[in-house]
Amino acid sequence: MAEAATAWVDRARLWSGLTLFVYVTSHFVNHMIGIISIGALEAGREIFMAVWQSRPGTIALYGALAVHLLIAARAFLLRERLKSMTRQEVAQLALGAVLPFLLIEHVTATRLAQEFFALEPHYRFVLLAHWVFVPYTGFVQAAAVLAAWVHGCIGIDFWLSSKPGYRRWRPYLFTPAVIVPTVAMIGWVDAGLFVQQMAQDRAWLSEALTSSKATLPGMAEKISDARDRIWAAYALLLVFLVLARITLHSLDRRAGRIRITYPQGQKVQIAKGTTVLEASRIGGIPHASVCGGRGRCSTCRIRVDRGADTLPAASEAERKVLRRVSAPPRVRLACQLRPETDLQITPLIPPSVRGAPGIQRTSTAGEEREIAVLFADIRSFTKLAEAKLPYDTVYLLNRYFAEMGAAVSQAGGKLDKFIGDGVMALFGIEEGPATGSRQAIDAARRMAENLERLNASLADDLPEPIRIGIGVHAGPCIVGEMGYGDATGMTAIGDTVNIASRLESLTKDYQVQLIVSETAGNWAGIDLGGFATHETEVRGRVEPLGIVAIPDGKTVPATGPSVAHS
Repeated sequence: MAEAATAWVDRARLWSGLTLFVYVTSHFVNHMIGIISIGALEAGREIFMAVWQSRPGTIALYGALAVHLLIAARAFLLRERLKSMTRQEVAQLALGAVLPFLLIEHVTATRLAQEFFALEPHYRFVLLAHWVFVPYTGFVQAAAVLAAWVHGCIGIDFWLSSKPGYRRWRPYLFTPAVIVPTVAMIGWVDAGLFVQQMAQDRAWLSEALTSSKATLPGMAEKISDARDRIWAAYALLLVFLVLARITLHSLDRRAGRIRITYPQGQKVQIAKGTTVLEASRIGGIPHASVCGGRGRCSTCRIRVDRGADTLPAASEAERKVLRRVSAPPRVRLACQLRPETDLQITPLIPPSVRGAPGIQRTSTAGEEREIAVLFADIRSFTKLAEAKLPYDTVYLLNRYFAEMGAAVSQAGGKLDKFIGDGVMALFGIEEGPATGSRQAIDAARRMAENLERLNASLADDLPEPIRIGIGVHAGPCIVGEMGYGDATGMTAIGDTVNIASRLESLTKDYQVQLIVSETAGNWAGIDLGGFATHETEVRGRVEPLGIVAIPDGKTVPATGPSVAHS
């Protein structure tokens, strides 16, 4: 029952928020038309009103508003400590709380006046109110729509943060997030200045007021009285919520508290029913959470070392995420787990740590991104090294690494690390998996070419040419700076890395130089139809993986334009 209720609340929050954001966006689009003329602005208003003042539009708008406010009030009441909120969450809560104060003035002067006094709040009347009669209301209205826009953008960012590829597109979405309200404000100001100028014409002003029916006796006083009453009611509601929160948390403390113990011995006391992620934030313990604690990613997952047998069952949403990452038993999502007894836990993903000056940073935030990963390894290196002195082996490896590193750099990749005689490289960290896959396959081709040149130059010093195996795969990884002290560096972890490594190992079984997963090949958009394809079982993966076995990496076609990932 609780699981179904939580899922319903999450869906209701999402759809009510999206409905309100569409309303604000359409409002901004209407304001943009003000750049053209007042006539165009009014024409746009007719369409806007036809949608949102229709019966379905009214139900959708005010229903979404009521649901969103109720869910926000519920979250405020149930959160263990407000200080555990992130800066984004604080900004969103603050904007959400102040928005009704800012909007009440506008709503009472337009929608309520329209319903009870048959006022026709066309744009000329609204602009006259904002720019001539009561100028401060114009600033209030501008602040309201901008606050609503920022509040909505933060919510959408939370929603999309765990979606594959979102990090790649996020910078491009920032541009419309800034341009839309900017152009809307320009249109609003331009129309306002025009009305301000026209208001000096008494005939024009009289016609505008008469056509809007804004000259009814006592209407202004009654609207002001209604506004003040609604303001007072909302202020009382906020006071009630604060008192209710204090009461609820006082009762929770009396009902008993539980203790969460962390790997370094830190202990955090919380009320029963508080999430483990909130416990980490309350205790000031860094804990990864890319999606902001909404159960849409797996970065906050923990292993329960003690107390696992007392845990409540995972919700379907949590089970879905855990199944996706093939989580073993006793692994749970910290943002979804609400323990009722003491626990000892270990966070499994490196957190974001920004220590005070002088404190060594141990790791930085990991982000889930879709990238391409390449592994390359020398075949029979032990046999090759046996016949050489240690210094000669070092010289040989350095020559090899220089050629392989150059191939990665020239293809646009990032050399992640050298592992013995192996190489790991990452591609598309910023550009995404399509570009990354093209770069990785291009790097494999360059590696094969550079290796042939290296073998030719060392022919007199080698009993046999150096042979390598290369594996390329693309998919989601956690990419971040990991390590300690001087050994800290940007790297990637996850199934995609493991599969790329195993593909490199499979080159021995298939007796080829390069194996590319079909996933990476599809992303890259390269014609690999001339090479043998296979379905292979990869350890740690349930479904067979399609691969392309390429005997000689030099024969890979030049990279072409990307295709849609299917």
